[in-house]
Amino acid sequence: MRKIILSLSLFFGLGAFAQDQFSGISTSNRVGILNGVINPAEFANLSKKFEINVVGFSFDVSNNKIGISDLNSDNLEELIFTGNEPVDMRFDGTILGPSFAMKWFKWGFAVTTVAHAKFDMVDVDPTIGNAITNDNLILNTTILNNPNNQRLSGTSYGEIGLSAARTVFENEKHQFSAGVTLKILFPGSYSNFGLSQLDGQITQNGAAAFLTTNSPATLNIAYSGNLADSFSNFNDYSKSIFGGLNGFSGDIGVNYQLKAVTGYKLNFGLSIRNIGSMTYKDDNNYNTTYTLNIPTTNPLDLSQFSNVDNLSQVEEILTDEGYLTAQPRNKTDFKVKLPTSLSMYADFKIVPKFYVTAYLQQKLNKDDGNMQITVPNLISLTPRFNIGFFEAYVPLSHDDISGTNVGFGFRLAGFYLGSGSIISTLADGKQANIYTGYRYAFL
Repeated sequence: MRKIILSLSLFFGLGAFAQDQFSGISTSNRVGILNGVINPAEFANLSKKFEINVVGFSFDVSNNKIGISDLNSDNLEELIFTGNEPVDMRFDGTILGPSFAMKWFKWGFAVTTVAHAKFDMVDVDPTIGNAITNDNLILNTTILNNPNNQRLSGTSYGEIGLSAARTVFENEKHQFSAGVTLKILFPGSYSNFGLSQLDGQITQNGAAAFLTTNSPATLNIAYSGNLADSFSNFNDYSKSIFGGLNGFSGDIGVNYQLKAVTGYKLNFGLSIRNIGSMTYKDDNNYNTTYTLNIPTTNPLDLSQFSNVDNLSQVEEILTDEGYLTAQPRNKTDFKVKLPTSLSMYADFKIVPKFYVTAYLQQKLNKDDGNMQITVPNLISLTPRFNIGFFEAYVPLSHDDISGTNVGFGFRLAGFYLGSGSIISTLADGKQANIYTGYRYAFL
């Protein structure tokens, strides 16, 4: 487990080059493929007849515990697991690959390719993390009573999106459009550790900390692909992003524009994204839900997990000590739900060349499900200056993990570079991200 925690330090190191899903540029009035990824109805509003996305990168790291100044600390793990608040951390990497979009009369069409790599720590009790990673130093007996599902989860997958949109009504003042995207999914690797209904205590005994339970807890352990061997090594995510075709999902969206002499006065969009799931199939597939019972007569020495970096080792330790209900491991395919979310935005033209966008992202599934990929709740406000070939913007956002963030970004013709948190990161924020890419539009 210690290696898993240490890997988060690596991800924070990447944070200086990382981002929050193209924040700011994805709601630009220079409409293109990035807008259509947020809302497929926008493909009917393309600024040019054709657009080619060459490549786009987006990396984001966020947490609810430590700021950028803490990264120089020699006690990083201690800071992560300080206090009583459960630990939430996210690493989210996205690559928008070669993609093509076109506008034909009132229609818009697109083919997009996207790769995802994620690592999540959800609602982890800081006492357990502290006992495992910080030399098991627990000064007193600590009572644990956490009914929530504490998760460590990693996943990688790819997708190909096929989009179609149409303007369904248009006159001199108003325009309504609708669109849909069908995504073909290619699950790569998955790993999940979910511990729920934990009622017990951690007690210091000499140089070690021991865990016991007052009542049985529920433990899910699942893994597939490269993450069966390790989910703390970033290379294991990148090696198996695209697996076999084993899933489908979809996006649906609508769009309204209050038109101006040139462009619009108001652009409003609403979409529901990532409706669907994918099935992981691999020779390494295992998905087992255990009953975990650790009696006071045989406490669990948490130091045994210090150098563990894969879930089969966790299973082996717990099974050998007799803490798991006797049952064989389930070598089976399993289905993982995508992070379904509602997106809503409104882009206002304040004066020519100056716009302000309000954006809302709301998750429609809870993050604590063992077979659920996570997504944050997010609200943002982005003022934007646009003179055609050049655009600059300052996204101000608030999410349910890292809190308030302030970023900056710009576009020069088809090249863009930005961050949803660069300003707040430099001011010791809890999120670090960056994105960049290049696209070419013509006719």
